Amino acid sequence: MFKNLTLLADFYEFTMANGYFEQGIGEEIAYFDMYFRKIPDGGGFAVFAGLDQVIDYLNNLKFTDSDIEFLRSKKCFGEGFLQYLKNFKFECDVWAAEEGTPVFPNEPLVIVRGPVIQAQLIETMLLLTINHQSLIATKANRIVRAAQGKAVLEFGSRRAHGSDGAVYGARAAYIGGCNGTACTIADKQFGIPAAGTMAHSWVQLFPDEYSAFCAYARVFPDDCVLLVDTYNVLKSGIPNAIKVHNDILKPLGKRLKGIRIDSGDITYLSKKARKMLDDAGMSDCNIIATNSLDEYIIREMLIQGACVDVFGVGERLITSRSEPVFGGVYKLAAIEKGNEIIPKIKLSENVSKITTPGFKNLFRLFGEDNRAIADVITLHDEIIDSLSPYTIFHPEHTWKKRVLKSFTAVPLLKKVFDKGKCIYDSPPLYEIQKGCQNKIDSLWDEVKRFENPHEYYVDLSKPLWDMKQRLLNEYQTISN
Repeated sequence: MFKNLTLLADFYEFTMANGYFEQGIGEEIAYFDMYFRKIPDGGGFAVFAGLDQVIDYLNNLKFTDSDIEFLRSKKCFGEGFLQYLKNFKFECDVWAAEEGTPVFPNEPLVIVRGPVIQAQLIETMLLLTINHQSLIATKANRIVRAAQGKAVLEFGSRRAHGSDGAVYGARAAYIGGCNGTACTIADKQFGIPAAGTMAHSWVQLFPDEYSAFCAYARVFPDDCVLLVDTYNVLKSGIPNAIKVHNDILKPLGKRLKGIRIDSGDITYLSKKARKMLDDAGMSDCNIIATNSLDEYIIREMLIQGACVDVFGVGERLITSRSEPVFGGVYKLAAIEKGNEIIPKIKLSENVSKITTPGFKNLFRLFGEDNRAIADVITLHDEIIDSLSPYTIFHPEHTWKKRVLKSFTAVPLLKKVFDKGKCIYDSPPLYEIQKGCQNKIDSLWDEVKRFENPHEYYVDLSKPLWDMKQRLLNEYQTISN
């Protein structure tokens, strides 16, 4: 389902690209890093997602005649530059983490190497895709972990920020661990199981609640889930659901699959409903809870003994309402002059905005118990020898050191594009979801806490740290 999104770029990307062209430096090779600075919701880690859509975008990157005419109408671009765009062919190398990988601030998650015009023009689309899906995947995983093994369904399509927010939000939520979605097109497009019951309007349309339930049971005897809070959950909804189970479904050899509660004190109601259903011999009937849920509400419900089997989570998931910005950035890290890679650094009075220079790689170090110990950002051609002791240290508080002797170093970045050609096979979505869970399982529980999580170590290798310090000292000398 391709849409031409080539012009989905901040205007300054075109003005700079035109400037590079006019200055004769548009073919200079540049290195850009995409990373983020802060984990949403004060969490211990984020979940990387959106790579498959970045691949689709880069595979279809071209300027139509209509695009060229629009840019010409702005009367600020040279004809030579417009002709360059008309014949545009993506030729960059791209490395990226695998989708579903738990990631941490300041790590290079996507590295782009190529002609500076090309590398600059893809900034906005790369960022908005990765930022959005990583945000939703991260939020979904928090909610799934709060549910403690209970099923979680993404029910937020109608509250999403536009159609792409609904569709790709459902995809990201599935990567994060959701069992299904209410978004039908996400099932068609990505194979995410779509699920749904009925709305209150179904119940209201009939003369009474019992008639509405009977009609629904006759139409969907194999998958009958009844919404029981239109009038009164305990005095009307549950008794009518039990009656329909006995009157309609049992004679057909069927069972009521579930009831849904969408309002009121769901914790209290679910406990009462569970007893009523069990007393009626319907212990296999699931209780589904919806209505403005998030990880904190779900956690509190379960602590208080809520008898809920499935959580349907809507707007607070699909919009990541508690913290709706992921904050990924895209920064120049190096350029090439001949065969030399020249590192570049951005300074700032805000220490967190100082970039890490150079062409880099990213490793995750695992102990003998297969638990993740730390991540190390290295220069691209560095090798971490697992057979020799390796010292990791805090990049700011350098006296904090640890010598590792029994560990395995796993590179996290895969090459996705080689000179503009995609060489990476994206795994099926269900494999990404499974891989995500396995990778999160490798983290210590302390990193997965909702409040005050342990800060996972993300260190710089000694050669990379030395390079960064050298550049900092050089620029400090210049500023003085």
